Formats: sequence, C-alpha cells, structure tokens
Amino acid sequence: TLSQPEGDILLLEAFLNDDPLSPLSNQINYLPKVCKELKICEAKTDKSSVDEPSVVELKALPPHLEYAFLEGDDKLPVIISKDLSVEVKTALITVLKSHKRAITWKLSNIKGINPKFCTHKILREEDFTPAVQHQRRVNPKIHDVIKQEVIKLLDVGLIYPISDSPWVSPVHCVPKKGGFTVVENEDNELIPTRRIMGWRVCIDYHKLNEAT
Repeated sequence: TLSQPEGDILLLEAFLNDDPLSPLSNQINYLPKVCKELKICEAKTDKSSVDEPSVVELKALPPHLEYAFLEGDDKLPVIISKDLSVEVKTALITVLKSHKRAITWKLSNIKGINPKFCTHKILREEDFTPAVQHQRRVNPKIHDVIKQEVIKLLDVGLIYPISDSPWVSPVHCVPKKGGFTVVENEDNELIPTRRIMGWRVCIDYHKLNEAT
C-alpha cells in the first residue's frame, strides 16, 4: 500500500489536539477509519540498554581521543577529546548523562524509518543494465572481519539475505587510520606511517554509481 502523507498529518493533528474525543471538522471521516485499524498489544517488558548496559569491546583510539563512561567506571562509554579542560569535560559528561536515553548504545536500538512513511529510490540511467559482480578474494584475516560484521548486522536486523537482486556489489574492507607514528626501516631511517586502528567493512558501489 502507498503512504498517504496528508492523512498521516491529519491523524497526527488529531492526536495532538487538546480534546482527542473531538476531532477537527476535516478529520471526522478520516479518524474513525484509522482507529479501526489500531491493534491492542501487550506492553513489552524488555529493559533498555541504559537500565542494563551491555559489555562492549573498547577499540584503540587515536592519541587525541579518549573514552568517558556515563555509568560507573566501565559502562555506557562515549568518545571525547583529550584536549578538553577539566571544567569543559565535566560539563560535557554531565549533559551526556542527563540525555543518555537519547543515545543509541547498540545496533539493535537503531529502528530505522518505516518504509510506509518514507523510502529512498535510486534513479538509474535508461541505457544502463544491472551488474552482477563477483566477490573479490581476500586473505583469511580480512575474511573473518567481513564475516563477523555481516553476522552482527544480520543479528540486529539491519540487513537481511536476498537471492533475487538484479544488482550484486562486492564487499570491501578498508583500514581505519588514525594519526601518524614513526617507524624505523631497514636503513635505520625514521619513516612517518599512518596507524591502522581497525577495519571498516563497506560495499563497492562503483558500478551502481555509474548507472545513476
């Protein structure tokens, strides 16, 4: 079914009206129809990530950043600058603690947007046809990184398997670089080198970008 933005706005106005039992004149025919579709659901008792913080893996940070915790000494970590003064750092953490329920603490908290409300459509050029690309060969270390990331996204529902897509783009893994360090080479020379802080899994959309 297609979304009805005008109807959704009218329904929202009715709910925000001071007297919900008396819909506006232009909503009399619309509101009852929508209310019939409402279902009574049992309230969920799942505790939020703030009430029961999960244990997270703290990754290495660039030299100018550090972790701060909004709960105890090891829970609800946030990343802040090391260059902040004590007063600014204290004020920042106080603000973050007062709004910690507004922060997404794990991937499963990211609910996304209902496609009935809003969807994104990629417009392709007329003379382009779908491209199916094979996955590139990667070494075992990178393969494990990609596998763990895909499993993590599948578990929280951010991605889902599909077998009939006309477009297939390869998965790519690039290093996360943070700051520089000095490494001594074979000739005892000091060479500035970027530090690799981890790996980022992404999709190679070159073919798709060419078609849009």
